[in-house]
Amino acid sequence: MSTKHYTKIVHEGNYVALVDVELTYTDEGWSPYLSLEDAYRLDDVRDALKRDDLKAASKLGHIYKLTRVAG
Repeated sequence: MSTKHYTKIVHEGNYVALVDVELTYTDEGWSPYLSLEDAYRLDDVRDALKRDDLKAASKLGHIYKLTRVAG
């Protein structure tokens, strides 16, 4: 079993969050695995972005606002 740090991207509305998680690789089952704590963190940041609660979302990851450039 080995672990690797990974940055997940969560997109909701006009916002994107970069959340650091740890993936666990094993030789059996559905690998890689995401810990339950990391899965809840991703859910929490998505819920915060849906509510436009940027303060709560920024505690869980790096938040970016998307703006349309052209088109």
